[in-house]
Amino acid sequence: MPDISSKKPYRIGRSATGLGLFATKRIKKGTKIIRYFGPLLDSKKKKDDAIENKYLFELTNRWTIDGSVRENIARYINHACKPNAESDVRPRKRKVFIRAIKNIEPGDEINYDYGTDYFKAYLKPIGCKCAACEKKRKKKRAEARAERLRLKVKAERKAKKEAEKAAAERAKAKKAKEKSKAKAELKPDRKRKLDSRSKAPNVRVKAGAARTKRKVAEGVRRNGPVSAHRSRPKSATPAPAMPQAVSAVGLAELSTAETSAAFTGANLALPVVTTDEAQQASG
Repeated sequence: MPDISSKKPYRIGRSATGLGLFATKRIKKGTKIIRYFGPLLDSKKKKDDAIENKYLFELTNRWTIDGSVRENIARYINHACKPNAESDVRPRKRKVFIRAIKNIEPGDEINYDYGTDYFKAYLKPIGCKCAACEKKRKKKRAEARAERLRLKVKAERKAKKEAEKAAAERAKAKKAKEKSKAKAELKPDRKRKLDSRSKAPNVRVKAGAARTKRKVAEGVRRNGPVSAHRSRPKSATPAPAMPQAVSAVGLAELSTAETSAAFTGANLALPVVTTDEAQQASG
């Protein structure tokens, strides 16, 4: 590593990409920091055109600076997409200076943009490691983590909702099963109870016989089941009038023949009383 004078406002130090150049003093905007130098290569010469390394600085289509020499401390300056310095190219003088484009504080790393061709050829395949790109990558990683977390929470909520729904369905099915089981267990007892009850008689009465219906129902409630049937219709012929009661003395006075004839004419089935029985009754 080349020695750097203490008067210089920079030093070589360890950076995220390896070695880098860091400010040791405050560098004002527009100040020339360091010169980028090395042997000049002529692209028209096959020998010079065949040289390939990462420190080639193209001045024109013909002339290129080979900055791989050890004395070129400017080769330690790293690339940055948002740099604090830039390359000041002077093709006629075939010189390149690194100049500050903003105020650089002590301890800050000095960097500049290497250009599109160099970026595509060397940095893009491995990924740029400058502070701006690293910040972008951190932001993307944070967004990716947040998205994964969001999807995870969403999946957990969905799984929880489905689990609750399944549990509710299982509880509902279990409740319905228990209900049907209890209903099946109660059916025989209910049937026995219904069989043990007395059935009300099938009473058929004529229309308008509300009084008879009430009497029959009251009789059923008081005396238990009865066998009711339709009453027979009364005959149109009126029943013969019953004779007045005959006393024992009157029977005794009447003869057997007269008594028999009298009751026979009346079509009554009354017992025939003899004279002796009538006398005994009167005595």
